[in-house]
Amino acid sequence: MKAPAFWWTPRRSLAAHALAPAAAVVGRVAARRMARPPAERLAIPVICIGNPTVGGAGKTPVAIAVARALQGAGAAPVFLTRGYGGRAREPVVVAHETAGEVGDEPMLLAAVVPTVVSPDRAAGGRLAARLGNVVVMDDGFQNPGLHKTWSAMVIDGAVGLGNGAVTPAGPLRAPLTAHMGADAWLVVTGDDAARAPLPTGIGPVHEVRLTAAADAPLAGVPVLAFAGIGRPSKFFASAAALGADIRAAVPFADHHAFTDAEADGLIARADALGAVPLTTAKDMVRLQTGGRKCQRLAALARVVTVEASLPDTLVREVLRLIG
Repeated sequence: MKAPAFWWTPRRSLAAHALAPAAAVVGRVAARRMARPPAERLAIPVICIGNPTVGGAGKTPVAIAVARALQGAGAAPVFLTRGYGGRAREPVVVAHETAGEVGDEPMLLAAVVPTVVSPDRAAGGRLAARLGNVVVMDDGFQNPGLHKTWSAMVIDGAVGLGNGAVTPAGPLRAPLTAHMGADAWLVVTGDDAARAPLPTGIGPVHEVRLTAAADAPLAGVPVLAFAGIGRPSKFFASAAALGADIRAAVPFADHHAFTDAEADGLIARADALGAVPLTTAKDMVRLQTGGRKCQRLAALARVVTVEASLPDTLVREVLRLIG
C-alpha cells in the first residue's frame, strides 16, 4: 500500500477526520496488544530497532549499523525479523532462500550477520539465541512476543510523525503514548532539506545520518529511477543528490512484488528515454529472485545503497548492554 499524502501533512485533513473512528479502534487494539506482558524472556540481550509509523523510516540501515558496532566490540549479534512479504511461517535461518520466501529486508540483513525470520518472535528468539550472544530485532516493538532489553524508535526526520494520527487516519501504528517505553528515539536524516518537528517528552533523541552511495558513478547519468519502499521520494532525492539526471521517477508500494510485465515496461521506458534503470538495494533483491524479465531488469539496473552512521553517544549506550 502507498501511504496517502494526507498522512504527512502537519494538520489533520478532512480525510483524516473522516477516518478517525476507524483509527480509534486500531489504536485501542494496538495499545492493548502492546501492554501485554512479553511471552518470552531470553537469557541474552535483545535490542529492538523499531519505528512508530507504517512504512520505511530507515530502521534496517540502523539495525545493520547497530549489529556492526556490536561485532566491532567482539559480540556475536543475530538479526531477528518478521520477514514481511515472505511466505515463511516457521522460524528459519536465512541461507539460500529467496525474497519471496523470507522477504526482502532479511536478504540484506543476512549479508551482514546470521538472520532468523519468524512471524512468531518468541520462537524466533529462541532460535536466534542458539546462534549468537545478542539479538538485534529489525522491527517488532509493537509485538509483545519477546522481552526487549533495549528499544529504539526510528523516525524519518523529513516527515516525522506526520499528522500524529493512528492508521488509517495517519501513519502511526499505535497511539504515541504506547511508544513512550522506548529507550531512545533515533531521528534519521539524509538528503531531505526539510526537518519535521518532533513531539515533546518522547525521551532521549539521537540523530542518525544516512549516507547514500551508488554502485557506479551517477553524476550526469540519465536514469529511470524506480522504487518500492516506504517513501520512494526519499530514494529519488538521494539519486538526485548523487548527481543523477532523473528522466523519470516511478514509485511503487512498499515491498512491491514486481511482475515480469512491469519489469518489461520499465526496461522499455528506460530504453525510450535513453536512461539507465536505477533502484534500491531492497528492490534489487526482489528483482533478482523474480521472473525472467525481473532478473533481466536486475542485470541492467544500477543500485543506490544507504548506510547509517550512529553517533558515539548511541554506540556507547548500545555497547553497555553487552558489558
